[in-house]
Amino acid sequence: MVLFGSRGLLSSNSLEQRAALSTLSTLMSLIPKDIFLEFEKLLKNLPERGLHDALSENDVKIFYTSEGMLSTEQGVYVAETLTTNGTKENVKSSQPGRKDPNKRDATSMGRKDSMKATKRNVVGDKGKTPKEEARELQLKEEASVREKVMVVQKILSVFLGALGEMAIANPVFTHGQLPSLVAFVNPLLNSPIVSDVAFETMLKLARCIAPPLDQWAPEIAAAYRIITTQQVLVLKEALLKVEVEVKQERSMGVFQRIVAGLVVSCNTGPLPADSFTFIFPILEQILLYPKKTNLHDDVLGIISMHLDPVLPLPRLRMISVLYHALSVVPAYQVSIGPMLNELCLGLKQDEVAQALCGVYAKDVHVRLACLNAVKCIPSVVGRSLSQDVDVATSIWIALHDTEKLIAESAEDVWDRYGFDFGTNYSGLYRALSHVNYSVRAAAAEALAAAIDENPETTQETLSNLFSLYIRDISTGGDSVDTRWIGRQGIALALHSAADVLRTKDLPVVMTFLISRALADSNMDVRGRMINAGIMIIDKHGKDNVALLFPIFENYLNKKASDEEKYDLVREGVVIFTGALAKHLSRDDPKVHTVVEKLLEVLNTPSEAVQRAVSDCLSPLMPSKQEDGQELVSRLLNHLMHSEKYGERRGAAFGLAGVTKGFGISSLKKYGIMAILRDGLEDRNSAKSREGALLGFECLCEKLGRLFEPYVIQMLPLLLVSFSDPVVAVREAAECAARAMMSQLSGQGVKLVLPSLLMGLEDKAWRTKQSSVQLLGAMAYCAPQQLSQCLPKIVPKLTEVLTDTHPKVQSAGQMALEQVGSVIRNPEISALVPTLLMGLTDPNEHTKHSLDILLQTTFINSIDAPSLALLVPIVHRGLRERSADTKKKAAQIVGNMCSLVTEPKDMIPYIGLLLPEVKKVLVDPIPEVRSVAARAIGSLIKGMGEEHFPDLVPWLLETLKSDSSNVERSGAAQGLSEVLAALGKEYFESILPDIIRNCSHQRASVRDGHLTLFKYLPRSLGAIFQNYLQQVLPAILDGLADENESVRDAALSAGHVLVEHYATTSLPLLLPAVEDGIFSDNWRIRQSSVELLGDLLFKVAGTSGKAILEGGSDDEGASTEAQGRAIIDVLGKDKRNEVLAAVYMVRTDVSLSVRQAALHVWKTIVANTPKTLKEIMPVLMNTLISSLASSSSERRQVAGRSLGELVRKLGERVLPLIIPILSQGLKDADPSRRQGVCIGLSEVMASAGKQQLVNFMEELIPTIRAALCDSTLEVREAAGTAFSTLYKSAGMLAIDEIVPTLLHALEDDDTSDTALDGLKQILSVRTAAVLPHILPKLVNLPLSAFNAHALGALAEVAGPGLNFHLGTILPALLSGMGDDDEEVQGLAKRAAETVVMVIDEDGIDPLISELLKGVGDSQASMRTGCAYLIGYLFKNSKLYLVDEAPNMISTLIVLLSDSDSLTVECAWEALGRVVGSLPKEVLPSHIKLVRDAISTARDKERRKRKGGPVLIPGLCLPKALQPLLPIFLQGLISGSADLREQAAQGLGELIDVTGEKSLKEFVIPITGPLIRIIGDRFPWQVKSAILTTLVIIISKGGIALKPFLPQLQTTFIKCLQDSTRTVRSTAALALGKLSALSTRLDPLVNDLLSTLQASDGGVREAVLSALKGVFKHAGKSVSSAFRSRVHTLLKDLIQLDDDHVRNSAGRVLGIISQYMEDGELLELLQTLTELASTQNWYVRHGCIIAFASMFMHCPSAVCHSAAFPSVVDCLREALKDDKFPIRETATKALGRLLVYQAQEEPSGPLELVPLLISALQDDSSEVRRRALSGLKSTVKANVFAVTPSLSAMGPVLGLCLKDGSTPVRLAAERCILHLFQLTKGGENVQAAQKFMTGLDARRISKLPEHSHSWVHPRVGMDSLLVEMLMRCCVSPKAFIQALALLNP
Repeated sequence: MVLFGSRGLLSSNSLEQRAALSTLSTLMSLIPKDIFLEFEKLLKNLPERGLHDALSENDVKIFYTSEGMLSTEQGVYVAETLTTNGTKENVKSSQPGRKDPNKRDATSMGRKDSMKATKRNVVGDKGKTPKEEARELQLKEEASVREKVMVVQKILSVFLGALGEMAIANPVFTHGQLPSLVAFVNPLLNSPIVSDVAFETMLKLARCIAPPLDQWAPEIAAAYRIITTQQVLVLKEALLKVEVEVKQERSMGVFQRIVAGLVVSCNTGPLPADSFTFIFPILEQILLYPKKTNLHDDVLGIISMHLDPVLPLPRLRMISVLYHALSVVPAYQVSIGPMLNELCLGLKQDEVAQALCGVYAKDVHVRLACLNAVKCIPSVVGRSLSQDVDVATSIWIALHDTEKLIAESAEDVWDRYGFDFGTNYSGLYRALSHVNYSVRAAAAEALAAAIDENPETTQETLSNLFSLYIRDISTGGDSVDTRWIGRQGIALALHSAADVLRTKDLPVVMTFLISRALADSNMDVRGRMINAGIMIIDKHGKDNVALLFPIFENYLNKKASDEEKYDLVREGVVIFTGALAKHLSRDDPKVHTVVEKLLEVLNTPSEAVQRAVSDCLSPLMPSKQEDGQELVSRLLNHLMHSEKYGERRGAAFGLAGVTKGFGISSLKKYGIMAILRDGLEDRNSAKSREGALLGFECLCEKLGRLFEPYVIQMLPLLLVSFSDPVVAVREAAECAARAMMSQLSGQGVKLVLPSLLMGLEDKAWRTKQSSVQLLGAMAYCAPQQLSQCLPKIVPKLTEVLTDTHPKVQSAGQMALEQVGSVIRNPEISALVPTLLMGLTDPNEHTKHSLDILLQTTFINSIDAPSLALLVPIVHRGLRERSADTKKKAAQIVGNMCSLVTEPKDMIPYIGLLLPEVKKVLVDPIPEVRSVAARAIGSLIKGMGEEHFPDLVPWLLETLKSDSSNVERSGAAQGLSEVLAALGKEYFESILPDIIRNCSHQRASVRDGHLTLFKYLPRSLGAIFQNYLQQVLPAILDGLADENESVRDAALSAGHVLVEHYATTSLPLLLPAVEDGIFSDNWRIRQSSVELLGDLLFKVAGTSGKAILEGGSDDEGASTEAQGRAIIDVLGKDKRNEVLAAVYMVRTDVSLSVRQAALHVWKTIVANTPKTLKEIMPVLMNTLISSLASSSSERRQVAGRSLGELVRKLGERVLPLIIPILSQGLKDADPSRRQGVCIGLSEVMASAGKQQLVNFMEELIPTIRAALCDSTLEVREAAGTAFSTLYKSAGMLAIDEIVPTLLHALEDDDTSDTALDGLKQILSVRTAAVLPHILPKLVNLPLSAFNAHALGALAEVAGPGLNFHLGTILPALLSGMGDDDEEVQGLAKRAAETVVMVIDEDGIDPLISELLKGVGDSQASMRTGCAYLIGYLFKNSKLYLVDEAPNMISTLIVLLSDSDSLTVECAWEALGRVVGSLPKEVLPSHIKLVRDAISTARDKERRKRKGGPVLIPGLCLPKALQPLLPIFLQGLISGSADLREQAAQGLGELIDVTGEKSLKEFVIPITGPLIRIIGDRFPWQVKSAILTTLVIIISKGGIALKPFLPQLQTTFIKCLQDSTRTVRSTAALALGKLSALSTRLDPLVNDLLSTLQASDGGVREAVLSALKGVFKHAGKSVSSAFRSRVHTLLKDLIQLDDDHVRNSAGRVLGIISQYMEDGELLELLQTLTELASTQNWYVRHGCIIAFASMFMHCPSAVCHSAAFPSVVDCLREALKDDKFPIRETATKALGRLLVYQAQEEPSGPLELVPLLISALQDDSSEVRRRALSGLKSTVKANVFAVTPSLSAMGPVLGLCLKDGSTPVRLAAERCILHLFQLTKGGENVQAAQKFMTGLDARRISKLPEHSHSWVHPRVGMDSLLVEMLMRCCVSPKAFIQALALLNP
């Protein structure tokens, strides 16, 4: 093209050049492909490029030499180089070259001066010398060269400039051509003539890469120049800057700035392939650096994004550099492994060999990663590899790797290769001289295996190996031997090939070894060659002795030409001979010769030779058994006495070999140990001591653990040797100790270590010193034993460093240095002095040591000795106060585990380090906690969870602790790292517990677990986004927590989630955050808005931190670009939804939510009106949906937002909104219709009244239709809208809507919805609407629908019904009694609703109505009211305690109602009323309840007309359940008075309760009564309780059986009470109780004992109790006890105590009924005799006994032979001067007459005259008693008395006029029955003979029976009973009176 020719770019005219450039640039933008192809073709064929490459150094030197000056005359020149930031700086060079432009003036001045001088010379001398002529000729030649170079420079510069201009003219097209363009420009960066132009071109090419990386074009071009020019110093400096952490942006180097730019550029995704290929050489150079830099992580992260197998990437270079990075930083295995695998997916078949370069790496993990990656290559996976020598060689070598893991992995690859190895061993030969020993060893094995597969190649292979050896050894010369590695590889190959050699190969190999290899100048090669020979002899010697022996003998017999070389070879041959001799027979004489030669060779001062000889001697010893002693003695002599050290050491090796050959028993057999011991103890000969130690060393080494028992014995002597005055002995002791320790077993360490550690405690410094030295020698233990003992040794050695004795300190220092000397890690080994300083002086050097460790890049793994030195320093660092030191120590702990050779080496230190790391984990400083957390994660990851069984539980426990937030935060951070280390499965197993604890009842637990979510994204990375759906609800719940710290933790976690996953997991995060915006909880809304803001800010690319001021919402801080970014990411629809939600919550009920929403809105919305216009449809949709929400706050927020829209837009929006809302009622979605109604409410509330008037015609029908909607929620919303309408339209709204709804009630189809519509308007306008509705609904009879309607309306009318109860309740009560069950049910539910909706103001009218209903004559009304009372008290939330007393009283009385249904309802209601009262209030109602029970009892008694009185309501099942709590609470917690009332009331209650109903309550009642009576309460309380117990015993019966022992004990105790009432009641109770008991003898025994031991009132009470016992259960008392009682009572009736006497007599009478006839006769005779004594009280006692007998066993007495005597006694007693005797005799006579009247109904009674005489007694009591007896006789048999009527009549008439009222009353009752006045007037007339007619008629009107609720007791006058009944107010009082009068 013309443009590229002399008229274009190559034109001498600058204008034409510029025009050509402009044209090319224009064409590049129009037809780039065509132009570029032409230009590329030109560049490839450009001749100047070839000329440039052919320029010599001299040409360049001439080019930079000034004209007129020869290049040889040029002095020092200044070359230009580049600094790390791409700027030029001057570097002086001693070689001629380029000139500094700054020095050009000076140079030219110098040239002018020289020319002037020349001119002067010319003028002075016209002739030229030959030298001058030669110079001129040379100047012409150099000018020609210079011109040629200038042409090349010009053309290349022009084309480079054109290339740059074309590139920037069309950067998009150029981007695709970058690889080929770089290939042209890059080499020229190193050009000596066009490097500057090339740099400018490279800069322009760099500007064509993908944005935003093109911003870093200058740095990229500079980096290219640095790399290409191979400026090592500059490159090193540039990279060294990134080895340490860079803290200031301005100090960042060029590589750092490039990587930083790459990180920014890759934030949104990977770079285009061409851009990455362009930038990769820079990344490659960083990773090729021999140490880890701070850029490594970022660079690997960038590369990991560019692994697509389809894209054109520099894969092989990437793979190679990743291998290198993996070898530099082994910790990268986890990340680089997958990267290699993915890269290999894109490799082609011909690239496999290069990918396998990793198998030649030094590190095992690199080789393994390489093989694993190769397995991913498609051709390997598909087993489609073609046969390739290089591929086969690499895999074959890996197949024979010394590491089993590598070999196994390689085997899989070899199987996929599918071919045989073949016979091309060239690759294996090369590998034998590889720099890595592992490769050489593997190649040796591989070569042996190849020979084994192809035996025919053996000879050729050996020949090649020998040739290679000769080549390598011949190139050595006199200089440094650099080819020994290859020779070592050959030795390894021969060693490995020993198995596969044939017999015919043996002479060849042995000849080679003897003639060449054994004389090798390198000791290592020589030693390995000897080993190879020994191995060959071991494998083939047995069968080839005859073949090999002559070879060895011939050489040994040969004379030496080169003495030094001959000695070397001779030693090897002797060793070979010894190795071969073991295959000779035992008696072969050659063996002895060989042994002698071997012993001679022992004197060679070479340890390798001596060791080999020792090995050879052992198998030969069986042939020397006879000479054993001599041989051993000879060696021991040399060992102890030889002058030369080498000879003594050789003797030691020989002794060890001989001993091993003879066996361990030879030590004792030949006295070897004894001699060695003597030598050690020989203080006169240092040689003996040294020799003994040498022998000890070699025996340890040779015999190994077999020698261990002797080690323990020799240990004390060894300790002494460490302090020997001779240096040689001390050194020998150290060597012996090392050998001993290297062979110790684990058990041996356990045996040795305690004694050595104990030696450290010894007071003698020498012992300490020796122990320390021996402990130092333990550093040479086997690795397993070393890791076992070092954790114990090093701390002790550290303590020794502070010992008082300097030599002990020095020994400790040396011991630690020994530990350091066995460190295999080169990095740690270099730091040993620093670490020892840290151990020696921890205060000063701990921090420095940690700094050095952190600055060290570890390439190799850490071994046990390294750990032993590191851990104490790290441990000390963890305990430092300095946060920086703790952080560094924790960082090292974290790195340590990933670097150790064996993770188990760390196990002994876990117990030391972990507690300190835990403390650092809860450090107050967050950065320190973070480092500690990562350390714990690394420990878990490196060592496994099993070594930290308590760590996770401790972290979880700390996470739940109530301690500070700091500790929980540290635990959360630590746990996050641990979970990341334990893997996905463990995390998934624990995640449900974590989420569950986020809602724990304790705030601290919630806080801790939510804080965990703050750190999990950072530790788990992308994995965690898979669990966002599970985690987000817990975080959102935490945002609403009542505890501030929990809310903060949840919000922080939310921010972290947004920060990490805003771009990658937006579809997961956004819905959750959107849901949170509409949450019911304002805190969740606030946090969700903030998180949504974070999301939007991240999407929009803004920080969101702008400070927004001003009150206007129209202007925001956003830009149009940010708005477009949001739309691009979210999409327009989602963006509109999000903005609609944000706009809505701008009017949130919570101020903080409003502020947060406003901040987000203003930050992301540039123009509010415009945005609102865009989102209006979505906004209205959102508002309507929100208005229908179940959340009240959401509805409120949406309403306020809608209201704000209406207020802002005014009349412009109403004509649009109202039709839309009206139309919305037709929507099929009920929630939408509901939202429409709520929207109408908000619109009407926000608009002015005047504005709404114009829309009434649309609003009223809309609301009316909504009120009749089929969905309840819609009708409810319509009711609210009606209320809003009513505010504006007033009565017009009611007049237009309510009549329509009432009319609709009559239609079955619309009645339900119309009713609900009425409910809704009632709920908002009750007072206005209710009076219009009620009259229509309460018409009687009540229909089912009206009842339902009343109930429904009552629900919403609520307290509005207060003033309408008088209208509603009667109607509903009437309905509840309706015959129609449906009406009943609906009326009942309606009534329930009515009583529940009234408020406090309605209680009084409601109670009034209910009480009125209770007194109604209709049973259904009473029943309904009783039910409603119960329902009210059970379900109402109002305070009804004050109303309860009235209700309780009313309901108790209602228990005696005549209607059984009413009784049941009253009983149930009573339970509900009482149940509604607080326990503490119940006792205050006791009196009220007693009064009510009394009223109910009287009411029932009036109905019964006699018999026991029982209240019907108390005969129901569980009858006492309502009232029992009142009395029990009073008994348990009341005052003494209250307890008395409670006990009395309980008795009264039980008395009117049915026995069947009482049974299940006996136990609940009796228990508390027993407990309380046992306490110290006043006698009134006890008396009341006893009285109640009597009633319970009477009615409860057998149900009391569980309490019999307790009751019996209680009653017996009460018998001894100081109060007579208590005693008498207890006696009565005990008597009744005895009827329930089966064993009475113990009771009677107790009573008799008490009786004998007591006196006075107690004795009386006991007798009363005995009376009760014998009365109720006398038969159950054994005869023996009856006899005892009988005997005792005969004495007691003779006492002067009236009460005791009376009681004893009564008991005697009762017990007599159980006597035999003889006993009774004897008793009667005794009594008749006593009745005539002088003591009146004795006589009285006898008469009392007779009276009691006539009551209980009259028949036995009457039929007794002593009966006449008894009658005589009575007759005499009636005449006694003591009226008590006469009264008692009268009583006895009355009872006798009653018996006779019953037994002899027809005959007259002889004893009646005696009774008539008693009627005329002076004592009124005798007269009353006589009248009572006569009445009883008459009632028993009136005819028996009739014959004596004439005699009795006048006397009775006189008694009617008696002055004593009781006598008169008794006379009336007697006359009533005697004359039978109630049976007819004739009897009245007959009676008038003896009394006035008035009296007779009055008496005839008396009731025939006394009060029905009392059964008059036989033995007590009925008149007295009647008097008691008139006086007593209650049954309880009557019972107490009976107990007092008749105990």
